Amino acid sequence: MVKKTNRNHPELLMPAGDMQKLKTAIRFGADAVYLGTADFGLRAHAGNFDIEQLRTARQLTREADVALYLTLNASLRPNEFSALEDLLEELRDVDLDAYIIADPGVLSTIRRVDPQRSIHISTQSNSCNPQTAEFWRTCGASRINLARELTLDDICGFAGQTKVELECFVHGAMCVAHSGRCLLSTALLGRSANRGDCAQPCRWNYALVEETRPGESFAIEEDYRGTYIMNSRDLCLVEQLPQLLAAGIDSFKVEGRMKSLYYVATTARVYRNAIARLYVDPTDIDPLWREELEKVSHRPYDTGFLFGHEDAKIHADDTHYIRTHDFVGFIKSDEQGLWVEGRNRFLLGDEIELIGPEMRQQKFRVDEIQNFAGDLLPAGQPNSQLRLKLPDWAEEGDLLRLERVTK
Repeated sequence: MVKKTNRNHPELLMPAGDMQKLKTAIRFGADAVYLGTADFGLRAHAGNFDIEQLRTARQLTREADVALYLTLNASLRPNEFSALEDLLEELRDVDLDAYIIADPGVLSTIRRVDPQRSIHISTQSNSCNPQTAEFWRTCGASRINLARELTLDDICGFAGQTKVELECFVHGAMCVAHSGRCLLSTALLGRSANRGDCAQPCRWNYALVEETRPGESFAIEEDYRGTYIMNSRDLCLVEQLPQLLAAGIDSFKVEGRMKSLYYVATTARVYRNAIARLYVDPTDIDPLWREELEKVSHRPYDTGFLFGHEDAKIHADDTHYIRTHDFVGFIKSDEQGLWVEGRNRFLLGDEIELIGPEMRQQKFRVDEIQNFAGDLLPAGQPNSQLRLKLPDWAEEGDLLRLERVTK
């Protein structure tokens, strides 16, 4: 494990939806990891951590010299602050590096119950100007996440006008709402996005209804599939990191506590490599980075509002994900050596690819598949335990993927 103490580059901040994703984020290059508990975060359906799991996560991150941040960025109701205080009391000896918050009431409660803990301001607070950043700093925050609506020119104006650390999203899903503060899910289904229970109705297909003709809908046609007027593209700024480095960003954040283990590994290895190389030479952009990011399931990529609202192509044509590769196996080990935990189907004779940290990757043909009893198999299946000949450099925690056949 490469230690990151006194690192000479900005932080890579990765999501962890569960313990295995946390371990993967660490192994594939994260400087810091953010996660949530069952309460007060904004991912109610992620594999959130209980207190004992947080203690384990704290031990793992401390051993790896990786920072650990907990999301408490929901908008709280008046009767929930007592439960928040109880949680904060339980968390004090876990010794997390920071809480990520959006509600000023949560900030004041942390300041009273656990005053030594660092506080980071979430994207949910839509911090759009240096004056706001300085306000949060005077309230005790050490970092703000910059609103995703900001342009590069806007961001460049922050560095000289605030002493607070600057964090920005560089990859992942975007939302139709301002800084993700959407009311659509609440209005339609009673599930609040601002409390971690979004149903993503912005991804649905919509038609137009004229009020005097109830029951008669009119298509708003983009193409033969209909219209998705609120459906957003995904953010990808790996090729724009030099400009963000020059703007003085302290932490680059990847969205995705609900995303797959394969997504965590792939985005971490790419952005780890990109940040390290571009910090030394801002012109050293590797086409492989974008090629690799295209191999995770995603909506069409865009640079968001970074280069101005007129150039932004936020809207995606439909809700379908682009998916060129399947995550087919996770490498584990026992006393007999390495084995494969099957995640998706692959066949004898397939050419699959092993990927590891530091942009290591190698394609190889599957010449033999065995189960633990030594029986030869024609295919690897999800949830199976398999042995196959792997490249010599394979290690526990590496992943296997298979390119999809396009028809």
